[in-house]
Amino acid sequence: MTQVISLKKGKTRILAKKAFRNWKSQFKEDFSPETCLTHISLETLSFLAQGKDKGTFYLYDLIMGLHHLGSGFEFNELSPENKMRVIDQYLFLLDRIRYEGMKRLGWLTHYPGEDVPLMEMIIRFETLAPNLQGQIPMMNPGFSSSKAFFSVSTYEKEGVVRKLIPRLLEELKKFT
Repeated sequence: MTQVISLKKGKTRILAKKAFRNWKSQFKEDFSPETCLTHISLETLSFLAQGKDKGTFYLYDLIMGLHHLGSGFEFNELSPENKMRVIDQYLFLLDRIRYEGMKRLGWLTHYPGEDVPLMEMIIRFETLAPNLQGQIPMMNPGFSSSKAFFSVSTYEKEGVVRKLIPRLLEELKKFT
């Protein structure tokens, strides 16, 4: 039986297929316009969270693909304006990826943007990011290092979470 798909959904699916092409071959997972960080395997999340050469390439590649800027291989050929645009979005995604890692390890109970699909985070970056960046991830009260989080002002809480990143990266290396 034939299924009717809206033109907008069809275009979004085609864009997702193109933008996630290198992800699919590298990570051997299915990605779609609805894929959130919560849907990605711990192995893939761990790889991306490291923020190193190959992980950076895959995030650049996704961002550039969704903005029709070419492949991640072409990052150095972008105009300075587009480079900054890609880097801003990369850093934003890297934060969300690391927050998801902390959540899976039981360090956080939730973080801003966890229910937003990856594609939407990138395509709607200018409208979504300012609000999400202004919110603080919530530390799990049962996590051994949570005392510092709950004893500081709201302004300092994000700093406490960020100080956990080196420890997180060490923990996540076990899954790559």
